[in-house]
Amino acid sequence: MSHDHRRDERRRRTESFRCGHCRLDVPTDAFGTAHRNHCPNCAWSKHVDRTPGDRDAECGSLMEPIGITVRGDGEWVLVHRCVGCDEVHLNRTAGDDNPLVLLRLAVKPLAQPPFPMEWLAQI
Repeated sequence: MSHDHRRDERRRRTESFRCGHCRLDVPTDAFGTAHRNHCPNCAWSKHVDRTPGDRDAECGSLMEPIGITVRGDGEWVLVHRCVGCDEVHLNRTAGDDNPLVLLRLAVKPLAQPPFPMEWLAQI
């Protein structure tokens, strides 16, 4: 059996995973994405992919959601940084993601600017 065939078989058998951060049991199927890779409750992920869906990364550490970016078509995308190797990945949001968590990530740069707010008075 080829490596690719075994990996596909493993993916078909796995119908859920446990979030390594909040411990929620997460279904692998999600509206809006073909490769569920993060928890819809807390948005944390696990470093398992090199490219979306391949499950070939060797790190296996948790990936912290550190921000949101928006694609040209308006789609929101999670920005994750691996706590083990510092690699950064972009991951599509899913239809069942917690909107409050997404909004908190989106406004984080405004709530915690990278400079003292007093500097704005000097401009």
